Amino acid sequence: MRRRTDSKIEHLKQVPLFAGLSKKALGEIAKIADEIDLPEGKQLIREDEPGRQFFILLNGEADVRRKGRKLNTMEAGDFFGEISLVTERPTTATVTLTEPSSALVISRPSFRRMLLDQPAVQLQVLEALAERVFG
Repeated sequence: MRRRTDSKIEHLKQVPLFAGLSKKALGEIAKIADEIDLPEGKQLIREDEPGRQFFILLNGEADVRRKGRKLNTMEAGDFFGEISLVTERPTTATVTLTEPSSALVISRPSFRRMLLDQPAVQLQVLEALAERVFG
């Protein structure tokens, strides 16, 4: 079953980068968030490579590793890759699914296109980013 926009918005609101955004702005982001099913063993993010996608796990689990050492286990509701939406910095860890999972996914190109088309959302995201960086 695919999630309705309201359900996507609820998940997006849990992400610090999006937490302060208006419902309208969250709705614009929800439009570009795809729900996908993923197999066990799928590598979602690879350490030291440019990030291209942001993920919110809806169900399932994933291991987070840096230099081969396990740092964490991600579960439903956890998210990763949000910095990849706004920068081209290399990722700092590898995230691999340890069981079949589903996730909301936003690609960097879709996010950037939406920001260009929605200046009000762009401003809100920039303000949220500045708040995270500068406190």
